[in-house]
Amino acid sequence: MSAKDFDILRQQMLVEISAGTFHVSNVLGKTTLDERVLTAMGKVPRHEFVPLELQPYAYANIPLPIGFEKTISQPFIVALMTDLLDLSENDTVLEIGTGLGYQAAILAQLGANVTSLERHPILAAKARERIDQLDLPGTVRIRTADGSLGDPSGAPWDGIIVTAAAPSIPTELREQLADGGRLVIPVGPRDHQILTLVVRRGDEWHDSPQGAVVFVPLVGPGGFPDEMRRIPEDPGGWI
Repeated sequence: MSAKDFDILRQQMLVEISAGTFHVSNVLGKTTLDERVLTAMGKVPRHEFVPLELQPYAYANIPLPIGFEKTISQPFIVALMTDLLDLSENDTVLEIGTGLGYQAAILAQLGANVTSLERHPILAAKARERIDQLDLPGTVRIRTADGSLGDPSGAPWDGIIVTAAAPSIPTELREQLADGGRLVIPVGPRDHQILTLVVRRGDEWHDSPQGAVVFVPLVGPGGFPDEMRRIPEDPGGWI
């Protein structure tokens, strides 16, 4: 497919995101997402963040497999989760679950400074390669690590986004939010969850449901037990 073909598909994707937002407006309490989010998604080439054989489907409003039993979330969910973070330029964001880096790229396109944690060294390395090809206003640092309990070394975070489902919200993630910070996380059993927004106000945390979703499980102390073989530690650390 040509660059022009992908441009056309990306514009169609934005139309579908807007239609999807209107469809669930009774849940979200609004009929449109932040225009900055849509602009960012119109600039980042999603097809570069999926396996080559799936590029023709990159802009369809469906999740796609990326290996290691992981997926890239459907565009509407990426847009919604980004919108819920309500970011400002230079905000610090912790992403738990890098995948191939698309969500991190969207956040950096908005001017955020992102720290992204990924359990799988191969996925983390591929994400680094893809993000390095882009000229983004913000920054993305990727580290191979278990992120299920967050990253206290970088706290407090203006935003935390979890791209896998947890059985409950880890207390550690709540505590790592800055005052006024936002956490977006799918919460529930392995087969279905509720996307949840947590907003910190001083020593209080306010949770609100944002609709039904289905994500792959968050594995680790803050998530579900690892039912696959253990992923070897990556001695390289930051990449």
